[in-house]
Amino acid sequence: MSARPLSALGLAAVLLGVLLPMMDSFIVNVALPTIAADLSASSADLELVVAGYGTAFTLFLVLGGRLGDAFGRRRVLVAGLAVFVVASLACAFATTAPWLVAARVAQGAAAALVPPQVLGTIQAAVPPERRAAAMSRYAAVSGLAAILGLVLGGLLVELDLFGTSWRLIFLVNLPLGVLAAVLCLLAVPDTRSPNPTGVDLRGTALLGAVVLLLLVPLNRGPLLGWPWWTVALLLLVPVAAIALWRVEKRVVAAGRVPLLPPAVLAEPRVRGGLVLVAPFLAAWAGFLFALPLTLQHGFGLDPLTAGLTVAPMSLAFLLGSFAIPALRTRLGERVLPAGALVQAAGVVWLLVLLGVLHAPVWAALPGLVLVGLGQALVVGASQISVLGAVPTAYAGVGGGVLVTTQQGSMAIGVAALGTLYATVTVGQGNATAFAVVLGVQLAIGLGVALAGRGMARLAPVG
Repeated sequence: MSARPLSALGLAAVLLGVLLPMMDSFIVNVALPTIAADLSASSADLELVVAGYGTAFTLFLVLGGRLGDAFGRRRVLVAGLAVFVVASLACAFATTAPWLVAARVAQGAAAALVPPQVLGTIQAAVPPERRAAAMSRYAAVSGLAAILGLVLGGLLVELDLFGTSWRLIFLVNLPLGVLAAVLCLLAVPDTRSPNPTGVDLRGTALLGAVVLLLLVPLNRGPLLGWPWWTVALLLLVPVAAIALWRVEKRVVAAGRVPLLPPAVLAEPRVRGGLVLVAPFLAAWAGFLFALPLTLQHGFGLDPLTAGLTVAPMSLAFLLGSFAIPALRTRLGERVLPAGALVQAAGVVWLLVLLGVLHAPVWAALPGLVLVGLGQALVVGASQISVLGAVPTAYAGVGGGVLVTTQQGSMAIGVAALGTLYATVTVGQGNATAFAVVLGVQLAIGLGVALAGRGMARLAPVG
């Protein structure tokens, strides 16, 4: 525990800091048509604008956690925010598609430094009796960021202040990023691992190879028609993963600390939580990809109205996140499977009202509320369970592993379910394609609910 516990202002500062990179994963989506028209960008360019950020973000998360453990989490957090703001300005002033893609990659790499420091600071500087409440607020912010990105992106593009058009979605990071960095310097204690170690370069390189071998073909394959090299890269993923595992074992045998310390992954709640949350977030990301497209192309809504339609889901997510500490007091680890069942009920509502009865959009709002509420309960409960089982000395790298799993799963979900959605849309239309995505989400949700009952017996609430 830090000598100076994290204050309410400090918690607000780190949560504002983590909101920005999480939100930027989604805020650009509704602006893509405008960007394409302004920069004469091709479909491949637009894909890279999205995938470049997500891949860089995922690639450097664990390394970011390790840097915070070694050099101080506040220092790395502020540095990450500073570079993120500069990269955002580079995005805003881009005059060509390659410029924007390069700036987005830099933005994603800087963003990766932020979430592990926030999670590590909460774990190391918040007293145990307040930690669940702090984690529920982190879960609220990280989950709301995706939905808020869709709403805010549509709003800023429609506002077109001073003729800035899509550039405003990046310019907004300047005042917010500076404010977050200043507040972190003033109100956040600088924590670090009591036994800092150097960076495991071979482990870092191999983990990066695993991430790239997985995400690059999943992002480019659907767009290019799955050429042979995308399949070859996917086949190399298990090879790189086995090499990573062997290298990490040799690092441990040599008495050094690997990139992924065994103490982090040895705890059943850590492994179980990561295994459960990965498919759930993949389905969630696919849902968030398909929903705005269905609202716009299937129901004829404009981008702003489509974004505002998900506002009730945002409110439900927020309320659900804040309710997690009280629910854990009553239900313990059963909050996670209960949340999966709540979301499944919402998905069934959407399937029946939109897919079968072809009801108007407003009739789907109760289903969206249930989906948002269930998502909040599952994500928040899994984060509390996973990070509560990570030793404090590895709080930063533990946060990096968690967020890497989350971001990687969401990238896979967008690639897989996005491809499925696009394929079905061609022959059957948006409504049928959305129903197929909902069917996949329902199956995964029910599976997580069933498996979550077993995880609830692994350990008492911590």
